[in-house]
Amino acid sequence: MQLADMAWPTVQALDKNTPVIFPVAALEQHGHHLPLFTDSLLLGEIIRRVSAVLCDRALFTPLTWLGNSDHHLDFAGTLSAPPRVYLDTLAGLCENFIQHGFKRLVFINGHGGNDVPGKQALFEVRQKYRQRSDLLFLFATYWNLANPNTVPGLTLKQTQMGHACEWETSMILRIAPQLVGAYREAHPVEFGNAFEPGFRAWITRERTIPGHIGFPNVANPEKGEALLQAFSSGAQNFLERVIRWDGQSWNG
Repeated sequence: MQLADMAWPTVQALDKNTPVIFPVAALEQHGHHLPLFTDSLLLGEIIRRVSAVLCDRALFTPLTWLGNSDHHLDFAGTLSAPPRVYLDTLAGLCENFIQHGFKRLVFINGHGGNDVPGKQALFEVRQKYRQRSDLLFLFATYWNLANPNTVPGLTLKQTQMGHACEWETSMILRIAPQLVGAYREAHPVEFGNAFEPGFRAWITRERTIPGHIGFPNVANPEKGEALLQAFSSGAQNFLERVIRWDGQSWNG
């Protein structure tokens, strides 16, 4: 079900155990060869595929295209909600639907910079409603819901998501090839180890001059379709678990 297509009495009449899905992404630089809207285009396609399967078993809000992209602001065109603003925005979306009576609120994310503030937002909302045991708040990034390196016949150079990389470039080549620039000419930018296993705070220009991270030069649309299928299946399986949740237990 698509929230944007519904009248309010229809929403009010829904079973309040219906999961509410908030797709969240970004509008930010993606190197010299991909459009600023890459994250939103990719998540939008995955949500389109998943919502077609789940039909009337979940309620999907419109995609929120403004994300936390402060680390990309050195590159022209990037739009960003600062971390605290973004955190409060997501918390506010939760509050809206708690007020409407819904109990299962799920954010499906398509941008790495949303991860920390997104999880913090849900952590804070959960503390506010700590007396209730019937609420479920979840935040999941789509590329963590499946491992495409295990897909038979799919050979990938990268073992993880980068930025405007083999994975993202392949998927955009599949759904919007007219928006892709000279990706074969993009020189690889290694991921580096960034003091792992510790966490290093970073901005994008510290890691890459052109704006991409990874290996866009080996992308192709066939890889893109395989990746989209894998990530869509992963997101669907995750949401099926939300639908099956018994309303109280810790495990999903």
